[in-house]
Order: sequence, then structure tokens, then C-alpha cells
Amino acid sequence: MTGLLQGLIRLDTVNPPGNETIAAEYLRGYLERNGVACELYARVPERANLVARIPGRGDGPKLLFLSHTDTVLADASEWQLDPWSGELVGGEVWGRGALDMKGQVAASAVAIASLAREGFEPAGDVIFAATADEEVGDDFGLTWLCSDYPDAVRADFAINEGAGERVELGGRPFYLCSTAEKTSAPFRLRVHGRSGHASMPGIADNALLKAARLLERLGELRPEPELGPEIEALLRAVTGTTPSPRDALELATSVSPLAVALVEPLLSFTVSPTMIEASRKRNVIPALCEVVVDCRLLPGQTTADVEPVIRAALGTGDYELEWIQAQGGTRSPLTGPLWDAVESFVADADPEAVVVPICVAGFTDSHWLREAFGTVAYGFFPARAMDPELAARLIHSADERVPVEDLELGVRFLRHAARAIGE
Repeated sequence: MTGLLQGLIRLDTVNPPGNETIAAEYLRGYLERNGVACELYARVPERANLVARIPGRGDGPKLLFLSHTDTVLADASEWQLDPWSGELVGGEVWGRGALDMKGQVAASAVAIASLAREGFEPAGDVIFAATADEEVGDDFGLTWLCSDYPDAVRADFAINEGAGERVELGGRPFYLCSTAEKTSAPFRLRVHGRSGHASMPGIADNALLKAARLLERLGELRPEPELGPEIEALLRAVTGTTPSPRDALELATSVSPLAVALVEPLLSFTVSPTMIEASRKRNVIPALCEVVVDCRLLPGQTTADVEPVIRAALGTGDYELEWIQAQGGTRSPLTGPLWDAVESFVADADPEAVVVPICVAGFTDSHWLREAFGTVAYGFFPARAMDPELAARLIHSADERVPVEDLELGVRFLRHAARAIGE
């Protein structure tokens, strides 16, 4: 498996432009050598998705190992090692994508290949999808497969990225399993003023200064907290208490800073201004300032629910608020065969630990499966060799690396899940 991951990392699939076909063909070669049937699906030739499967013996539930082969950019000058070297150092494989998520790609491929070599015949199909375009989402990857080739990825259950780390909370070990995600709902503020020469500010109405005042108000926004089922279950498992929404953050504070980091962004929708554009000339006071705000809604919330709260915080002014998009915000149940598979694996691999659900504050491809097929999709790839806070800092950053020990643990889990669902 280490060699398979090293080979994947050495393939430059930075998105944009992606070029994921080279990874799809590399994986196809490995899987076909191990007796797993594969198909490539590509909206354009250089951006292929690979789908492989072990056919089911009947009409049992289908299980999908979901992953993506594209990565974000890496600046080699910030790294200790070449980000595309795939070097093995101290039991860790280094390189862009080691954690997000070529490590899980490799583990998923090894898991399905090993099951095929053993002659495993599941009740329903076991599917492996290594998709393109997760990092940008321009409809070359899973979204396109769900709409144009739905039968290729249709599944009852899916295992994806999103969680799996072993954390210490209140002096006890827990494994996080992501069962939901927030909605990504960015919006644009267009703030209007009156242009003028920058040497005579009194004759103009500076839209940039007006935008700054609005941004200060957004920074002070504290929406009313809500307690979703994931955070309720997590806090109950950790503390034995189910708090009110207003008391949840205080209860998390009594546990640890890590508990606060997990809970705080999941108690309400969030707003984070991230992009701004005003005058393009130093000596021209802008008549228009545009600000893009990253907004994340709780599962089940809509833009119509939160817009009045945002407008109340902004107050009156010469501005327009335009929603750019809204996607995500799905959740899967906290019970059922896949949850049982996660719990039984952890009980065997780490008997002192307990599995708890979490909602992803960001966005994953699990959303597309839940929305298209009603798939029960979890983010769970168990990891215990690397400190979870270190791993979080390395994703999309310099010196990304993954312990081989965690890759092996992940393979064990995926094989266990396939047998638990498919036998």
C-alpha cells in the first residue's frame, strides 16, 4: 500500500487544472491486476473518474468507498521535502494529498483489491470510486456522475472522508464519525457610494469605508445557538449531560479547548468575509465595493431562514445582498448497519474508545450521494498514530504527511465494513 500511495502522490493532480486521468489510469492498472473490474468515466478526456466494483451475489445493500484524486496546490518553497516526492520518512509518507485524500484513495483501492483476491462475494456490490474535481467542484466529478451515470455510483451506504480521528475528550478516547455537513451558502455584498479623486475625499462617498462598517457589524453577529442531533449526541457521550443550546458551549469549555473547537462552529450558522474588491486605481475613491462572505448554514437551515438575521445585523445602508449559491446541508441517521459497522470495528481495534457523531463544518462529496440516492454516507477513516490537531493543520498546508500505521488501520476498517454490510 505504501508504494501505491507514493505513486499516487508523484502524479500531479493539482486542481485546477486537475489532470486526474493519470491517477485514474494508474489505479485501474493496479486494480485490474488484482482482478477488480474497472470503468473510466470522463466528461473531458483529461479529467476521468474511476469506478471499480466487486459485483454482489444478489440484491443486498451496495457499499461505496468514495474518494477523490485531485489535490490543492503546494508551494515547494514552504516544504521540508518535495511535495510530490512521496518519500517515506519515519514511518510517514510525505506529499501533497497524503491526508487529503490520496492516502484514503490508496487504502480503499488496497481494501477492495484484497477482498477480490480472497474471492469475497458480497450480498450487494462493493464499489470503489476515485473521482475528479472535489476541491473545486466544476462538475467533472461526483456531481456529474450522479446526474449522467447514476447507476455507476448509486449505493445504499458510502464511506468517505470527513472524520475518523481518535481524540481525547474529558480524559477518555473517542473516534469522530461525520454523519452530516453544513450548507455552503456564500453571499455577495454590493456596497454603493460615489466616486471621486482620492486627493479630495470630501467630495466623494467612499464605498470601501462604508463596507468596512458593515463588515464590523458582521464580525459582531452572534446568531441564536441551536443544538443539532450530532452535537447533542457528542456532548451526551462525553459529559453524560444534554445541555440547552445556550449552555452547550460552556459545557464544551469545561471539557477542553478541543471540545470547544469541535462544538463552536456547529451551534449556529457562521459568516466569514473572505474577498473584497473596490477601486482598481490608487487615486480613485470607489463608488462600488463588493465583498464575498463565506456563510455556512446548519443542516436543514435555508438562506431564507438566515437572511433576516444577517440583514438585522447589517442594519440599514446603501447595499445589496445577493446569495451566490447554497449546497450541502445534508445528514445521515446515527443508527443502522453502517453505524453498527463503525462501532464494532472500534470496539475490536480500540476497546476503550467510543464512537461519536460529528457534523462537518466544511463540505464533502457525501452531500451529492445523500441528495441523489438517499445514501447513508459517513466520513470515517480511522486515525490514531498522528495527533489530530497536527493532522488538521497539515491538510492543505506544508509538510502534509500520513503515518503508514493509520493507512493500515484504514484498510482494516474498510475490509471490516465491506464484510459487515455485505455478508
